[in-house]
Amino acid sequence: MSEFHEARLPARLAFGCTGGIERRTEIVTLASGFERRTSPWTLGRRRYLIATAARPLDEVAELVAFFEARGGRLSGFRFRDPTDFKSCLPSAQPTASDQALGTGDGARKVFQLAKIYGTGPEAVVRPIAKPVAGTVKVAVAGLTLAAGAFAVDATTGLVTLTTAPAAGAAVTAGFEFDTPVRFDLDRLDVTLEGFAAGRVAACALVEVRV
Repeated sequence: MSEFHEARLPARLAFGCTGGIERRTEIVTLASGFERRTSPWTLGRRRYLIATAARPLDEVAELVAFFEARGGRLSGFRFRDPTDFKSCLPSAQPTASDQALGTGDGARKVFQLAKIYGTGPEAVVRPIAKPVAGTVKVAVAGLTLAAGAFAVDATTGLVTLTTAPAAGAAVTAGFEFDTPVRFDLDRLDVTLEGFAAGRVAACALVEVRV
């Protein structure tokens, strides 16, 4: 059975990483020459390559230990995507008005953290399940709530408000978050680069749904 560990890969072990989003598109070319394009994926999937540079043996040992503790591909873990880890632009600081979570109806108290990519009808809403504890800010109808007015489950991204927002009141939030990933290999190769340095063969990570 698959598992997820709430441990985060230390950021220093990911310096120099490369990564991005993949999509799955199925294309059928019709006899007329037109194409029919569909996708079974609602959301993109992130992939990364880490540990591509030589590093001190202590850091190599730390990465090996982290890999062992996750059981290779067996268990997922938290990873901070260096280019996409905030509800706002990387150079800005999260504010309570960054992302729309929903609209109050006078009874609903629980809202899922999410990040919106794009605008209009083509916008993609990505649920955020792994917020960083202590970074979430929430506003209702434009007014930032006090910390005691809501609770955040850092393992699911669910926000529970103490008082249900009034009907029509916009609920927004700002936050930092991690991407849930797993190792995409069951073997970790290490090359000795010197008496105190080593290199781990390119180590692949892939986003998981949680």
